[in-house]
This record gives sequence, structure tokens and C-alpha cells, in this order.
Amino acid sequence: MSTETTVLDGADMARTLARIAHQVVEGHPDPSTLVLVGIHTRGAILARRLRDRLTDLLGREVPLGEIDISFYRDDLDTRGADDGPVIHATNLFDVPLVGASVVLVDDVLYTGRTIRAAIEALFDHGRPGRVQLAVLVDRGHRELPIRADYVGKNLPTATAERVNVRVRESDGDDAVSIVRPAAASGEDR
Repeated sequence: MSTETTVLDGADMARTLARIAHQVVEGHPDPSTLVLVGIHTRGAILARRLRDRLTDLLGREVPLGEIDISFYRDDLDTRGADDGPVIHATNLFDVPLVGASVVLVDDVLYTGRTIRAAIEALFDHGRPGRVQLAVLVDRGHRELPIRADYVGKNLPTATAERVNVRVRESDGDDAVSIVRPAAASGEDR
């Protein structure tokens, strides 16, 4: 049987997003060019929360978009017929991307492949002046040369472990946990 350990609860997540918002403000001397783009699903939810924090700090609403990377993934041909992509709406049409300082927002940074796909999808909609990355959790194990500019929590993990991010909007509560598989020695009988 696998074990699950909570590493961030709802209050921790709120503090972490507040800290990221302050770091984003510090990293943007001219916040008039700042745009947030959340990666579906949980990254889009976290981007909305981050936008609310930034609105409070800056005294103006930061443009917000959402992006679906389903058709930009590099593993579409390796998935089974029943494991096809779940399609979400991309909403970037009212977001001023050209020349903007875009902060992509996602829940977990792992191999870097999701971020690669998001950058490709983003550039299909316009050419930002720069792109940065904000993630709630960086768990390591990169397969591509991608790093986050704003990290809520560095969480070293084993490749066999899973990081679960729950958000109240879709999961009923806020939490980040590590799920460890049962020991291979046969303890799970």
C-alpha cells in the first residue's frame, strides 16, 4: 500500500503564493507589461489566485490568460487510445502577449516537458518580450534545460514518487502531498 505525506496544507499554500507574488513584483520594475498565463488545469487555478495577490500589491488588475497544452505534448503518439488528451479551453485572445513579460504558472515542475509544450503553445498566440516560470513545487528530475524563476517549494523526490497538488476549486481542499509507492519487498500483501 502506498503512503501519502502532506508537505503543504492550505495555509502553507496561501503563504507560498503570497511570497511568489512579492517576488514577481520585485522582478518586474515596470509591472505594466506583466501578464500571467496559467497552464491547465491546476496551474490556471493557481494563476487566478496569484493574479488576485498581484492586484492587491500593484493596485491594478494584471492580465490573465489560460493555456491548454494537450496538442503540444510530445507523448501523444505513445499514449493508449483510451488515454487521449483531455482538452481545456485556451483563453489568450484578450491578453496582450506581444512584447509582454509573461509569467507562466504551473503547479509542479518535473521533467520540463509540460513547460516546453506551454512555451510552444504560447508563441503560437504571440511573441512575448520575455517568458518566466512560476511553480508551486519544483520536484527535480529535469529532462529538458528548464528552470523556474519563482518556486514556492523545492521538493526533492524519487522518480517513483508522485506529487499531488489539490486545490479547493477542483478537489475540495488545498494541499500538496508526496505519494510514495509501497516497498518493492512485498510489504503490500
